[in-house]
Amino acid sequence: MKKIFLGLAIIGAQLMFAQKVMGLKVENSQKKEQPATISKDKVNVCNENFQRFIKALQSSDHKAAQEVLSDKVKEIVTEDILKKVKDGIDVNKKLEILKVGYHVTMDGISHPNIKYKYEGDSSSKEVISAVFEDDGKILGVLPTNKDK
Repeated sequence: MKKIFLGLAIIGAQLMFAQKVMGLKVENSQKKEQPATISKDKVNVCNENFQRFIKALQSSDHKAAQEVLSDKVKEIVTEDILKKVKDGIDVNKKLEILKVGYHVTMDGISHPNIKYKYEGDSSSKEVISAVFEDDGKILGVLPTNKDK
């Protein structure tokens, strides 16, 4: 009998001291504010740097390719990586801009992103995605798979 009263007392105490949460508000710390579009001047600067990068890859001039890369990635980009990027795209075909937007990196910062396709390709299929810093230096280049 004592055990039953003890169990009821514990359950009663829990019900008596229970609290209702009222007016709880969830805050999202991620910033959603970013410009709707990238200015044409910034797109032109980024595109010029990208075209110089492609020309440097085409002529296998790794020093010129390093000049348009961001300081953040210069240390980790080797000649092998540049060769893999060159193998992932057809450097003999001209590239044109398909889409312009922003890419959010893992640290939560939005960077300009330009997606390219081969000039004259009517399928509108993305070939390369390039991410840039605000000053127009290349932060990353990602060729898409040729199999797609």
